[in-house]
Amino acid sequence: MVSSDQRRRQLAREKFERQQQRRQKSRKAKQQKTVIAAALAVVLAAGAAAYASVGLSDGDTKGGGASSVGESQSPEATPSQSESTAPEPAMSIDRKAKYSMSLKTNEGDVTVTMDAAKTPRTVNSFKSLADKGFFDGTKCHRLTTQGIFVLQCGDPKGDGFGGPGYTIPDEDLVSLGKAGADGKVTYAAGTVAMANTGKPNSGGSQFFLVYKDSKLPPGYTPFGIMDDKGLKAVQDVAEAGVADGGQDGAPKKAVTIEKAAVQKA
Repeated sequence: MVSSDQRRRQLAREKFERQQQRRQKSRKAKQQKTVIAAALAVVLAAGAAAYASVGLSDGDTKGGGASSVGESQSPEATPSQSESTAPEPAMSIDRKAKYSMSLKTNEGDVTVTMDAAKTPRTVNSFKSLADKGFFDGTKCHRLTTQGIFVLQCGDPKGDGFGGPGYTIPDEDLVSLGKAGADGKVTYAAGTVAMANTGKPNSGGSQFFLVYKDSKLPPGYTPFGIMDDKGLKAVQDVAEAGVADGGQDGAPKKAVTIEKAAVQKA
């Protein structure tokens, strides 16, 4: 027969075991929540980066990624870019000269003045691509009307994922001046600058036309200035807004570069 003391000890032991089991279940539940939260944070971070990459980026990618400006209305987070599959064009321009890039579009002509002394490799790349007809028939795939004010072009695929298959280095970033406390500088209306993947020296063929002063990190090569007529044409496109009524996406007034040409000024 079990004595009353033995019975009390048995009940106490069973109670202790039940408490231990509950504590163990509680710890496992907390661990699972922590793991789930961490995984969710990774997914959200990856999603945010991918969305932000539709900003001012050049999305010359392998298997995904959209265009650092491009990276959301912030170009700071951008898609990964594939390794270059083609060499950068051999230098064939006069490094001391100024060049003019004419963009004939269905919404008006844009003339961009470029200084090869400041951005020789960028100007050389644009001349090489334009001479080959690379930009002809391409769409300006992205308009942003909030936060930053740009029309992005230069993607042969028209979806933010295309590029020339090579990258060119950043140039003349010093001319942008010192960044403010927010880490940004002002890209003045009329500026034409290179899109990139958010990483240094990752420009391809995509570029953006600034139609209103925009605050951006000083990481996008400023290589040209639009003429007044061209700036007005871009502003008219921006005034019509984004196709889906949002603030960032394909312009409602579809813009196609019918012909691009670069020549010595």
